Amino acid sequence: MSAEPTEAPDTPALSPEVTARWQARFRAPRVSLPDWAQDAPHRSLYSSDVSGVVEQYAWDRETDTHRQVTDRPNGTLVGTLSPDGETIWWFADSDGNEFGVWRTRPFADGPDTVAVPDVEAAYPAGLEVGRTTVAIGRSTDDGSELWLAPAGAAPRVIYRHEDPASVDALTRDDELLVISHSEHGDPRYPALRVLRTGDTTLDEPAVVADKWDGEGRGLHALEFGPLADDRRLLVGHERRGREELLVWDVATGVETELEIDLPGDVTAGWYPDGSALLVGHDHAARSELYRYDLATGALEKLDTPRGVVRGATARPEGTVELAWSSSARPPVIRRADGPVVLSVSTEEPPAGYPVEDRWVPGPGGDVHALLVRPEGPGPYATAFLVHGGPESADDDSYRARRAAYVDAGYAVVHVNYRGSTGYGSAWRDALTGRPGLTELEDVGAVYDALVAEGVVDPARALLSGGSWGGFLTLLGLGTQPERWAAGIAEVPVADYLAAYEDEMEGLRAYDRALFGGSPEEVRDVYVRSSPITYVDAVAAPVLVVAGANDPRCPIRQIDNYLTRLDELDKPHEVYRFDAGHGSLVIEETIRQVEIALSFALRTVPPGRVLPREGVAPSEP
Repeated sequence: MSAEPTEAPDTPALSPEVTARWQARFRAPRVSLPDWAQDAPHRSLYSSDVSGVVEQYAWDRETDTHRQVTDRPNGTLVGTLSPDGETIWWFADSDGNEFGVWRTRPFADGPDTVAVPDVEAAYPAGLEVGRTTVAIGRSTDDGSELWLAPAGAAPRVIYRHEDPASVDALTRDDELLVISHSEHGDPRYPALRVLRTGDTTLDEPAVVADKWDGEGRGLHALEFGPLADDRRLLVGHERRGREELLVWDVATGVETELEIDLPGDVTAGWYPDGSALLVGHDHAARSELYRYDLATGALEKLDTPRGVVRGATARPEGTVELAWSSSARPPVIRRADGPVVLSVSTEEPPAGYPVEDRWVPGPGGDVHALLVRPEGPGPYATAFLVHGGPESADDDSYRARRAAYVDAGYAVVHVNYRGSTGYGSAWRDALTGRPGLTELEDVGAVYDALVAEGVVDPARALLSGGSWGGFLTLLGLGTQPERWAAGIAEVPVADYLAAYEDEMEGLRAYDRALFGGSPEEVRDVYVRSSPITYVDAVAAPVLVVAGANDPRCPIRQIDNYLTRLDELDKPHEVYRFDAGHGSLVIEETIRQVEIALSFALRTVPPGRVLPREGVAPSEP
């Protein structure tokens, strides 16, 4: 029956020490990598949950003063600074629905206002704040609309199309704007267009250049060079089956592909003097940083610990700042040479648990999985925590949720199934035309291998994930019922036909590209990949967690699935929260993890729950 989750009298209890430890990982305040103003680098902006809710904070490095800029019940995730550091821009949606407007507030404090009143509320599609003009992208059910708002002049629409588009990069002198678009019909592989801002109108766009690499190969504008009259655009491409880099001089049309001999994907940003690139290299669930000299092609590795770099920036004084963590060590904002740059608390989160790598033969090639074992001998009750995306990946970063399951006595497995990034374009694109079922083949291959190895107890395997991972959870419970003892689906796609009708237009365009058309054109493909198609076969109890204002996995299609579970008298529980595609409120997140752990302990008991301490290796 459908019900709010309740604590059953026979629920296995975690010890107070274990409960306090996993909750402490979520409550320990965190910060993002600080953004800094190009013309006033002492002024920075970062996000933090130090108040218990993710909000935006201003930091004056000269005086070392910090000020909370935003304060909203459901938090504020996105913000940026104007180049002069005088103005903070932040996106104001309603209760996590991602639909809203850009607002501004002075860096030195003052009232906040709607930044450009002419630009009505929408889903964001890029923002570029220049010195004399601002470019704003908006997306609605009617498609994409891009605006220019020059100082002292009326804002105007410069681009409109039914397919997704966004504003991507602005030259330092504000004369050229790069937009990405999918007029060719596939937003997964965007094309680039360079416009002259002073002359461009909706009816007469002043196009400087166009670039597209063709079907199945996208281009991503990263940023223009940092010099006053720079026309060098740093671009990500995938011409050889992985993410690589080129520099495109949009004034002359000359492009230079950068041959960086590293496995996996690379991305980059400019050093402030324009002579080098700060290169991020992602491969096999871990990342590294390099300095690439544009004149000589020399590649110098920066000394960062083994783990994951979530973001990095080269500062004018020559230092590199980065956000780093590993599966065992909590996140830290530090310089590449070691010192901590920013911390909002002296509270150190409990350590996590190091991951083991597994490479398992799968139907589409070797599948990379990450494993954490609890204490004691196997086989273990195991939580398969599958990532969302699908164009994302699980990695060797600090994950409070992963550690909570290990604290509770479970082994944890992550599977970087086909569709995951970091393993080449072909791996990422392999689910096209058969989404969901393809990824679950890889999950099943890892499951079978770990059962054979004696790690996973096949009678005590739990499948769980959020967003696309929630979709895979519900689909897996229906298509692989023999494998799973329970499922926890958070903000999932549950009924794909209804989800397509209600989701934001940008996601509908993505679905059309992924499925090979709209439901009207390829209905059978959507039905084949929809969890509700297989609901009759679900044998395991399931917990569904849903956001009331979710624009990505809307509530109606989840309710359709829950209604079918009710009609079929399938055991299930439901938890609804008043936000969107997840929550920025820490206590709400803890509540959701608490409910998930309680459900897991009741349906897939781990056997013994030990008050194990996290493994803390040497400091990075």
